[in-house]
Amino acid sequence: MDVVELLPRLSLLRFPVGQAYLWRDGDEVTLIDAGPAGYGARVVEAVEAAGRLRRVVLTHFHEDHAGGAQEVAALTGAEVVAHTVEAPVVRGERPGPPPLFEDWERPLHEDAVRRLPRGGFARPARVTEVVDGDVLDFGGGARVVHAPGHTDGSIAVHLPSHGVLCTGDAVAASPVDGGVMLGVFNVDRDLAVASFGRLADLDTEVACFGHGDPVTVRAGDALRASARTYRTTG
Repeated sequence: MDVVELLPRLSLLRFPVGQAYLWRDGDEVTLIDAGPAGYGARVVEAVEAAGRLRRVVLTHFHEDHAGGAQEVAALTGAEVVAHTVEAPVVRGERPGPPPLFEDWERPLHEDAVRRLPRGGFARPARVTEVVDGDVLDFGGGARVVHAPGHTDGSIAVHLPSHGVLCTGDAVAASPVDGGVMLGVFNVDRDLAVASFGRLADLDTEVACFGHGDPVTVRAGDALRASARTYRTTG
């Protein structure tokens, strides 16, 4: 796991598959996504270098984002937060729907699965449920933005006071040219495109994705330019 400082308060935690983000308010820390299972101790080490972990906000239930949530919560006592639609899947009460793969996505997914830990992961028994528009107590007021399409209960986290947007897998950086693209492995592509458009309309300077390098300057312009191509081409 690599740790990359993006802003004085914001760090990226990069895993073999996917990435998470750490936000600092004084000595209080919020983790946005938790990485896959098996990295809990290393995540906590990175957190403790910055402060005390208050909460883990999950953008969605997929293993590369939620797999480490219970490990981190057990080690720190942190609260786990997810959208109310996603929470039963995060807790393991029901399975999440599988994505509808486009043909070109299948080899990408197979490669990702090969790089994830085997054997499943522990589920948090307690999850604080949030909905669209809820404001969480960090980053000057972090707004929950429901962004369905990748999964039914996917969320983004917008910190308008700082111009920071964490998109989860609703948006990604292209592995080909580093540009901004629609996230892959969606359960509903039309919904995903609509959610991309909604996120692009937010006031964003720094966009942090679940996969690929963040955009750290004028991210809103990059999001809007990319989102327009999906609205046009379908």
